[in-house]
Amino acid sequence: MTDTIALSLDEVRDFARRVLVRLGLSERQTAAVIETIVAGERDECGAHGIYRLLNCAQTISAGKVAVDAAPVLHDMAPALARVDGDRGYAQYAFEIGKPALIAKARACGIAALGLNNCVHFAALWPEVEALAREGLVAFAFTPSHAWVAPAGGTSPLFGTNPLAFGWPRPGEHPFVFDFATSAVARGEIELHRRAGKTIPLGWALDPEGQPTTDPAAGLAGAMLTFGGHKGSALSAMIELIAGPLIGDMTSAESLADDEGTRSSPRGGELIIAINPAGFLGASAEDNIARAEQVFDAIVGQGARLPSQRRYDARARSIAHGVKVSRTLYEDIAAYLD
Repeated sequence: MTDTIALSLDEVRDFARRVLVRLGLSERQTAAVIETIVAGERDECGAHGIYRLLNCAQTISAGKVAVDAAPVLHDMAPALARVDGDRGYAQYAFEIGKPALIAKARACGIAALGLNNCVHFAALWPEVEALAREGLVAFAFTPSHAWVAPAGGTSPLFGTNPLAFGWPRPGEHPFVFDFATSAVARGEIELHRRAGKTIPLGWALDPEGQPTTDPAAGLAGAMLTFGGHKGSALSAMIELIAGPLIGDMTSAESLADDEGTRSSPRGGELIIAINPAGFLGASAEDNIARAEQVFDAIVGQGARLPSQRRYDARARSIAHGVKVSRTLYEDIAAYLD
C-alpha cells in the first residue's frame, strides 16, 4: 500500500462535495467552496486543497459558520458594493458580489467590493484570477486570526493576512500572485506537524518567544512575518483596510470571537478591481500587450514568473490527476462514516 491515493480532479470534487454535504453545508455554499478546494489540489498547493476540509469540519461542528447562509448584496455607491456574508463562507459571498464588482469597474474605471461577516479558510488567488480573466486588474486582502507576531515582537497580533494580485494577459493565463504576509501559510506548518517534519528557522517562535523548528511549538507560539519589518508593515495595512475600513474585525478580534474552538477566521475581505480602459481608453489593449515586455524580461534571464509554477502544476493535474496523502484522505473520509 502506498502513502498516497491517486485521484482525478472530478474525484476530488466529488469527495469534497460528499464531505461538505454530510457536514450539513447548503448546496449553494458547497458549490462555491468546492471549487476553491479543487483549485488548491489542482495547482499543487496542498495546504489549500482537501486538507481544508478538516478546517471546514471543525468550524461547522463548532457552529462558527452558518451552513444555510444567505448573503445580501448592498449597492453602496457607483463604484462601491458590499456583501453581508451572513456568517457563511467567503467564496459564496464573493460569487454574489462578483457581477456587481465587474460591472462597476467597467463603468467607473475602478471599483471596490467589501465582503463582511464571512468565514475564510483558503487562498485568495481564485478571486483575483477570476477578475483578471474578465480583463480587470485585481487586488484582494483579508485578515485572519491573530497568529503572527509583529516584527520585533513575540506575541501573536496579526493574522497571516494574505494579499493577492491579478493582471490580465493576452495569452491563456493571467499573471497572479497570492502570498501570506507571514513567512508561510499556517496550513504549511500544520502539514509539517502531521508529517512529523521540522520547520525552517524563521517561520515561528515557541510559546517562550524563542525561534523554533518544532511545528507544534510554532503553532502554539507565534508565527513570523516575511521580510521582517516590511512584511509586518504590509500585515498591519491589511488589518486596517480589510478590517476597520470596511467595518469588520481585526485578527485579534476574530480570534476572540473564535472562543477557543480553533475554527476558521471570520471577518472581512476587500477586493479592488481596475478596468485598464478607464485610464487608457482605446489604447488599453495595446498597453496590456506592452506589459508583456516585463514578463518576457523576467523569464528571459532565467527567473521564474510568479504563478507559472501553479499553471504548470495545473496542466499536469488536468492531464494526470493528483496524489493526496492516504492518511489525510482517510482522516477526512471518517466524516462520511
